[in-house]
Amino acid sequence: MPSAPTGHVLRESNITLDHILNENKQIRKTKIVCTLGPACWSVEGLGQLIDAGMNVARLNFSHGDHETHAATLDRLREALASRPGVHVGVMLDTKGPEIRTGFLGSAKTVEYKKGSTVEIVTDYSMPGNSEIIACSYAELPATTQVGATILVADGALVLKVTEVRESSVIAQVQNTATIGERKNMNLPGAIVNLPTLTEKDVADLTDFGIPQNVDFIAASFVRKGEDIDFIRSVLGEQGGHIKIIAKIENQEGLNNYDDILTKTDGIMVARGDLGMEIPPEKVFLAQKMMINKANIRGKPVITATQMLESMIKNPRPTRAECTDVANAVLDGTDCVMLSGETANGDYPEEAVSIMAKICREAESAVNYNQMSNTMRNTVMAVVGQMVAPESVASSSVKTAFDINAKMIVVLTETGSTPLLIAKYRPSMPILALTAIPETARMVQGLVKNSYCVVIGSMIGTESILFRALDIGREKGWVKSGDNVVCVHGFQEAVPGSSNMLRVMTV
Repeated sequence: MPSAPTGHVLRESNITLDHILNENKQIRKTKIVCTLGPACWSVEGLGQLIDAGMNVARLNFSHGDHETHAATLDRLREALASRPGVHVGVMLDTKGPEIRTGFLGSAKTVEYKKGSTVEIVTDYSMPGNSEIIACSYAELPATTQVGATILVADGALVLKVTEVRESSVIAQVQNTATIGERKNMNLPGAIVNLPTLTEKDVADLTDFGIPQNVDFIAASFVRKGEDIDFIRSVLGEQGGHIKIIAKIENQEGLNNYDDILTKTDGIMVARGDLGMEIPPEKVFLAQKMMINKANIRGKPVITATQMLESMIKNPRPTRAECTDVANAVLDGTDCVMLSGETANGDYPEEAVSIMAKICREAESAVNYNQMSNTMRNTVMAVVGQMVAPESVASSSVKTAFDINAKMIVVLTETGSTPLLIAKYRPSMPILALTAIPETARMVQGLVKNSYCVVIGSMIGTESILFRALDIGREKGWVKSGDNVVCVHGFQEAVPGSSNMLRVMTV
C-alpha cells in the first residue's frame, strides 16, 4: 500500500501496519500523575512507580490526615534520594466543598424502592431511613426546584424533586438502590452556594502544602475565576511558587471555563463528578473543549478519572480503557492520571507501565509538524499578536522542524519558556536546564515532552549549552553531526528574558 500523502490529510493518516505490529520505543511525551495510597506508599512501592513512569505524586486530601500524608511524602523523597537526577512533582488535591447524605442511625444501609417518596431534610443530625435522607447542604430548598434531578452515591440513587418546602425537599425515587451513610450528593445544573475552600482545605494548604513545599494544588470544584484568586490569596507569598490546577467538576465550572482558564496555572478534566453534573454522553465533548482551549492558552491539562479503573482488580486493562487513554493523548492532554489504580489497586506498578505504553503508542500516531503549524495558525487567529517570549518559543519549534534538529535545549529560571515551547508540540525532546529544584519538578511533572536537569548556577551560558549537548548524547537523543536548537536569555540568570534562539551542531 502506498504511503499516506503529505500536507492536508486526515488525522492519523500516518498510521501504518508497522505502527501496529511493532512497539514504539520513542521517549514518552505525555506525563503521568499517580495517586498515592496503601497499595504503593512503601519506599519500595514508590520506587517502582517512579521507575515505571510516575511524573507527579498526588496526595488525595479527601482521605488521611497530615501525619499520614507527611509520612508518605518522606518515603517518596527517600525513594527519590536513591535516584539522583529524577524529579517527581508533588500535588495536593483538596477535598473541596461537598454535599453529603447523613447518618442512618442503627442501620448500616437503607434500601430505597422505585416509585417511593423520600423527604430530603437539611437538619443533618436527623437519622435517615427509607423515607428520610439528611443532607449537609442547608440551602438545598433555595437551590433546587420541582422537576430537578438529585443524584446520590455517584448516581446509584436517582431522585426527582416533586415539592420544595422551607427546610426540606420532597422527591420521588427513580430506581431501587441500597445506600450507606454519608454518600456524595450531586445537583446537576444547579448553582450551589458553597465556599471555594472549606476550613479544612485552608488548613491543608497553610499547615501542610506550604511547609511541605508541594508543587501543585489541585483545587476541587472550581466554579469561577474568583476561586483561583482566593486560593492564591490563601497561599500568599510563601506559597507563591505553588501552581494551581483547577478541577472542572460541574456545569458552573464549564460555564465559566474561559475565565477560570485565564487565571489558573493548569486544568484537570475531572470526569467523575462532571459526569454526574452533565449528561454522561456529553463528557467527552467537554473533555475535548477543555483540552483544546487549554492547549491554545498553553496551560497544562490533566485528564483524570477511571482511565484504567478495571486494573484496581485486574492485571490488564480493558480495550475500552486503553482507547480512552489513547484518545485523551490524541485530544492533546498533557498528562493522564491514575487514582484508585495506584492508591489501593492490586497492580499499581503494572497500571503505570501500561499507561506509559499506551501514551507512547498514541503519540506515534501524531503528525507533530502538522500539529505545530496548526497550533501556530490557531493561536494567531484566536489570540492575535504573540508576546516576544512566545514568538521565540514558536520560532524555535519551527526552526527545529526545518533543520531536522534532534533536541531543543532551553535555559530556564521559572519553567515558563519550556512550557511555551511545548505548546507548539515539537516532536523532538525539550531539555530544560535550571538551578531551581521547584522549576525542575514543575517542568518534569506537567510540561509535555520536557525533561529537566538541575545545575548549580545559570551563569555561563556557553558552558551550560555544551553541557546540555553532552547530556543529550548520554541520553542517546543526539549524536555527532546532529543539529540542536537552543533558547536562552541575553541576560544570564534573569527570569523572563528568553529572547535568544541559536542553532548548535553536536
